[in-house]
Amino acid sequence: MSQALPPPASLYAERLERFEDEADLHALSEAAIAAILDGGGFGWVRAPKASVVEQYYRGVLLVPERELIVGRMDGMVYGAAQLQKPSRNNEAQSFSVQMMHHFVAPYARGHGLAREILRKAEERARALGFYVLNLDVRATQKGAISLYEAEGFTRWGTHPAYARVRGQTIPGHFYYKKLK
Repeated sequence: MSQALPPPASLYAERLERFEDEADLHALSEAAIAAILDGGGFGWVRAPKASVVEQYYRGVLLVPERELIVGRMDGMVYGAAQLQKPSRNNEAQSFSVQMMHHFVAPYARGHGLAREILRKAEERARALGFYVLNLDVRATQKGAISLYEAEGFTRWGTHPAYARVRGQTIPGHFYYKKLK
């Protein structure tokens, strides 16, 4: 899928606790690889094999401190984000949660799916009793930065050497949003 998708009839995000079938896992893997190839990798700079990405997402669902939110258009998974809860021994930061690895496949952008995933992550964080949602993003992710700022996130800092991509050091921005 290299062309942009037409406007969907339905668009929503949900928490995924298990893969009901391989179709969701394959679609999530394909979307993640497309996002990585487009330069929006969540740590990955070069796209791994689909089997590696699928194994990664199977593992995410096994980690008690992680929650996977997927975004769907017309029932198909095209994006995701994760909530990383603090470890149980981190009482001092038990009020906050980190959103990470937020992406939408490039061919599915422009329909509001990233915003839907973000809002579902916020809703889930509130339901879990968190007061603050934190996130960080490469300075090159202009679309994501615009979305976070439009959704009320506050930039509190910039790390000048946040990531290294294709031989270049890239800054990263840190954001938070009070949920209550």
